[in-house]
Amino acid sequence: MSIISWIILGLIAGFIGSKIVNKQGQGLLLDVALGVVGAIVGGVIFSFFGATGITGLNIYSMIVAIIGSVVVLWVYHAVSGRQTS
Repeated sequence: MSIISWIILGLIAGFIGSKIVNKQGQGLLLDVALGVVGAIVGGVIFSFFGATGITGLNIYSMIVAIIGSVVVLWVYHAVSGRQTS
């Protein structure tokens, strides 16, 4: 995937993931970073269970990245002590 694809995937997945966990976006740059990290984490999690990780800019990869970003956000909130509402 190109860097533009990663940014687009990261922006969408980070925004949706932050809406799921704490009902508001984290900001454009943090949403992109969260989504890209979430895509990597989601790919590792899915690969661990024997499924395919990120395969490109498609719906399956988006689901993997969203799940990864939700996991990253939960860990972030648990470590930083912030409340999710």
